[in-house]
Amino acid sequence: MMITIDGTYGEGGGQIIRTSLTLAALLTRPLHIKNIRAGRKNPGLAAQHLTAVRAAAALCGAALRGDHLGSMELIFEPQQTPIRGAYRFDIAEAREGGSAGAATLVLQTVLLPLTVADGNSRVLLKGGTHVPWSPSFHYVQQVFLPLLARCGYQVTSELEAWGWYPAGQGRIKAEITGHGGFKHLRGRDPFVRGDLKNVTGLAVASSLPSHIAQRMGQRAANRLVQAGLPASITPQRVRSVSPGAGIFLTAEYESSQAGFGSIGKKGKPSEAVADEAVDALLAFHQTGATFDKHLTDQMLLPLVISGHRGTIAVESLTRHTMTNMWVIEQFLGPVIKANPRNNTLEFFERL
Repeated sequence: MMITIDGTYGEGGGQIIRTSLTLAALLTRPLHIKNIRAGRKNPGLAAQHLTAVRAAAALCGAALRGDHLGSMELIFEPQQTPIRGAYRFDIAEAREGGSAGAATLVLQTVLLPLTVADGNSRVLLKGGTHVPWSPSFHYVQQVFLPLLARCGYQVTSELEAWGWYPAGQGRIKAEITGHGGFKHLRGRDPFVRGDLKNVTGLAVASSLPSHIAQRMGQRAANRLVQAGLPASITPQRVRSVSPGAGIFLTAEYESSQAGFGSIGKKGKPSEAVADEAVDALLAFHQTGATFDKHLTDQMLLPLVISGHRGTIAVESLTRHTMTNMWVIEQFLGPVIKANPRNNTLEFFERL
């Protein structure tokens, strides 16, 4: 039976598309998404979303209708369970003139389906690796994937080239262990934060003067030390097609990680870039939560699929998170309960 998803629900953005595609591929369920990003300035499928659609289709031989730029309606009909393989997905190919759409979000769309494939897969993704409004490569590598490993998912990643807005052209390589089903997954371990062990970070100037990275790193390190937190921030100068700058911090707790980043732009002082990331980290640290607000959204589906049961304290229950919960419920029924009074999520039923 076909699942129909209204793209205007809740936050109404691209996560509705990605979560729907992931679940449709995992469960081999036909999918109809209507009103795609209808409330956005540029509604319909953008290059990044279209690449995710075609990537998910490649895994399960899905028949597609509405797979074009600007499409506000999509039919996705998987023909088989996800297939192991060597895959290459380039966001720039979805739009004339290229795109810096987030390669990390395409990776997150195909990652879970490939973990249930009958064998291992290699994925090469090209596009933006450190762009606004999306998880950076370093967030995925240092925060998201380690927590996935605790659920039984085995994924490694490597950054081959940096990709910034507007050119993109970054390269991410991932290797995903496939186990031929869901039985390999474990989700019984409690998720608690524990004490802070260290804050590590990377301050990057990409095809820009090295002093930009040094100033970001020094500012962040000074503020963290003043706050009484152990910190080790590395400045780095790299090359890329488009120039870019940013700082990416990881708070390493005894049993969890949390990530915070900020990307520079023309006219924005290096110190202000560092302050944004540090402010977000300090605010999270004070909450005592296990998941930062972005990780909460990203971990919903992996936790459900792995059969996690228990309660997790989160930084906040954003509209993005609540929308993602709704999408999951359309496929699986009520498997997560949110408690806004104390910012917790309860996972109580296995797939």
